[in-house]
Amino acid sequence: MLDLFIPLVLAIVGLGAGILGSLIGVGGGLLMTPALTFLGLNPGQISSTSLFAVTFASASSTISYSKQKKICYDLALKTAIVAIPGAISGAFISSFIELESFKLYFGILLILTVIYLSTSNYLVREKRNEGTKNDTRFALSRLLFYSGVFGAGIISSMFGIGGGIIFVPLLVLVIGMTIAAASPTSQLALFITSFTGTITHAILGHPDYFHAGSLAVGAFFGGQIGARISDKVGESVLRKLFSGSLMAVAAKLIYDFLGQH
Repeated sequence: MLDLFIPLVLAIVGLGAGILGSLIGVGGGLLMTPALTFLGLNPGQISSTSLFAVTFASASSTISYSKQKKICYDLALKTAIVAIPGAISGAFISSFIELESFKLYFGILLILTVIYLSTSNYLVREKRNEGTKNDTRFALSRLLFYSGVFGAGIISSMFGIGGGIIFVPLLVLVIGMTIAAASPTSQLALFITSFTGTITHAILGHPDYFHAGSLAVGAFFGGQIGARISDKVGESVLRKLFSGSLMAVAAKLIYDFLGQH
């Protein structure tokens, strides 16, 4: 009975993760990775299995957003090209992390995500109030953007969350895109980066394909749903629900880490 229950739960988690990841653009892996952590898999299995499903979710979202003509392809491809070396590196790094340390690092990442979700509207307003940039500031902003994108690639494969949690803030705060434009563009970059990371993980023999398949089925349909309702759902409500869920998961992961020390 338990063997049937776990795939069903993972498919539901994947569905919710796909919807939220597509709507907010931060990556459904933020929900799928904790679910796999609680199953007791090792870090390499957790990150690769989640990333496998993230690839399907981002592919699904990209298809829908492409039909809606919401993707900035040039910027998405440049972002992905810089993130790919990071994604390959992150897959190797995940092989050397202990489970309890993985929980702590991921818990901290979730808390930082909540801080971003809570402050992004304010940061966007401040960004729009800034004056025109000079050449030096423009060059520095591009350096910051592509350095952050490379780091996003590492985090994507290391934790199995995709790089959306970093791609979207960079596109909004550094490039100056609106969140409505950044999320679809991020999904294409996320798909390419996640696919690269998944292939690397597969070569290293990390993924648990049974659990990955359950998550991927839900995530694919969730990505379709999220992209189609993106213009109809109140983003502020979603952010609050998502942030509350992430804080609860972060507290549990950090509590587990502290309980072992």
